[in-house]
Amino acid sequence: MPRLDEPTCRERLAAARHAYLATADGAGEPHVVPITFALVAGGDELVTAVDHKPKSTTDLRRLRNIATNPRVSVLVDRYDDDWDGLWWVRLDGTATVELSGSRREVALDALAARYPQYARRRPAGPLLRVAVVRWSGWAAAGA
Repeated sequence: MPRLDEPTCRERLAAARHAYLATADGAGEPHVVPITFALVAGGDELVTAVDHKPKSTTDLRRLRNIATNPRVSVLVDRYDDDWDGLWWVRLDGTATVELSGSRREVALDALAARYPQYARRRPAGPLLRVAVVRWSGWAAAGA
């Protein structure tokens, strides 16, 4: 069962259309949400934004968690009933929240280039930037 090297991890994550962001609060209580994202800074950073899709509150748990514990993980995977095609990629990193600035605008440009919905309606909420610390991944023999 082969581990994936860093270039393969980057390639597979970049090709994915969505991922899962895992955060934890100060006590270690986990929280996982689906995200849209873009890789920036040559793939050394992942960005995602709080967008206009309906949410139950603007006081999002992921933002509170990052404020107290900036260590996060992002996961993408491929599941198939033919288990020879299974794979997953995870990046671990340190997250920051950006509310304004030129770096935020560049990141929003990257998201808009990747998702037509963001080109039509740019996210107005906070931007999360994850500085990648480690890549890991696994693939079945046929993947």
